[in-house]
Amino acid sequence: MLTREENELLSRIGRATATGAYLREFWMPAVHSRLLEADGAPRRVRLMGENFVAFRASDGRVGFFDEGCPHRCTSLALARNEDNALTCIFHGWKIDVSGKVVEVPSEPPERRAEFASKVRVRHYPVQEAGGMVWVYLGQDEQPPRFPRFEFNQLPPSHSQAHRAVVHASWLQGMETTIDSSHLGVLHSHWLRRSGRSALATFNTGPTFDYVVKPYGFREAALRDLFDGTVYTRIREVVMPFYSFVAMESTSPNLTVMLIPIDDEWHAQWYVWYDLNKPLTRETRLGLLNNYRPWSAERLAALDDEQLAAALDNVAAEVGDRDCLWHQNRAAMKEGHFSGLATLGHEDFAVAESTGPIADRTREYLGSSDSTVIRYRRVMLEAVRAHAAGKPARGLDRTIDYGAIRAIALRNRQGEDWREIDAFKPPQSLGND
Repeated sequence: MLTREENELLSRIGRATATGAYLREFWMPAVHSRLLEADGAPRRVRLMGENFVAFRASDGRVGFFDEGCPHRCTSLALARNEDNALTCIFHGWKIDVSGKVVEVPSEPPERRAEFASKVRVRHYPVQEAGGMVWVYLGQDEQPPRFPRFEFNQLPPSHSQAHRAVVHASWLQGMETTIDSSHLGVLHSHWLRRSGRSALATFNTGPTFDYVVKPYGFREAALRDLFDGTVYTRIREVVMPFYSFVAMESTSPNLTVMLIPIDDEWHAQWYVWYDLNKPLTRETRLGLLNNYRPWSAERLAALDDEQLAAALDNVAAEVGDRDCLWHQNRAAMKEGHFSGLATLGHEDFAVAESTGPIADRTREYLGSSDSTVIRYRRVMLEAVRAHAAGKPARGLDRTIDYGAIRAIALRNRQGEDWREIDAFKPPQSLGND
């Protein structure tokens, strides 16, 4: 378990906190690219306990500013978006997409240019990849190398990103995501119904093995099976909030990113992707079906835009503590293990059920929690080292982000999973 002080250290992410400063050194997804239209309405973005606006300028570039106008803090979500700039509707201050103030009509004409040149606008570097706008909120003038994960280098047709907002700290979301032992228990009904990863329900007490990596660590969850084989699920935990989830060969690859909105809310970004072929409409509908208890007819009636919007609202029907996340006790009596309607209901409910910031001093941890324990230890070391002035752990320039991939397989008992041909490091798509 964590001490109260350690729990507070890792859970609080404001700009003045040690963990907040560390997390800001990493690129993080902020908003879908598709939601930003050239000269369209700016989008409000709450991230890391602060409020921002994102917008697409006339020439297609993306700007990312503090929400408040530098003049009197009026929301720039209300601003005019034209001429590659935002113009505040209060006094007409105009800020171009690079963050330079170019017009201050509220000042006397003879001093406008000099005055504008002195105004500081907090704007942030952005990158577009994987259908998402990524932002760097850190202190360095030059942001770190952008993480060119496999999904960030694929054609749009090969990937699907969606976002769920969960009422729990980012740490609670991360710990739920990297907890491999809950797969065959919490998700047992879904696994059996879908025919996916049913092997996990045969052995619900995996053992774990690890390889330390410059970006974090590689986890192997090993389940001995009845026939002398081992069901091996190999996850990549990439500092500080990326989790590459092992999926069956019949499923798209999956990466989850747990991004703080503030101390008590976080966004779960799911990126599903296929390295070899486009995701079909049926596959995308199947992803939605994992989170929404909708009829086949209702799903089929969605057009592509509605499907994307529905995926972004997968947490909307989950409920909250007051309704116990719509748990169905009658269904439990009939054989449904959790009584929660979908895979998404199950994950979101357990993440939120501890309260926004879990009291980790009350935990009684076992060997099944070894990944969570390891992650906490690595994070505490990284946050404290960064606070002491050392470079942020996980940003080593030797990291080949394009070679990071999770995998699920069956192998013989006694065989070292590190030596299995199926798990030789993938050919990288590159980093440059």
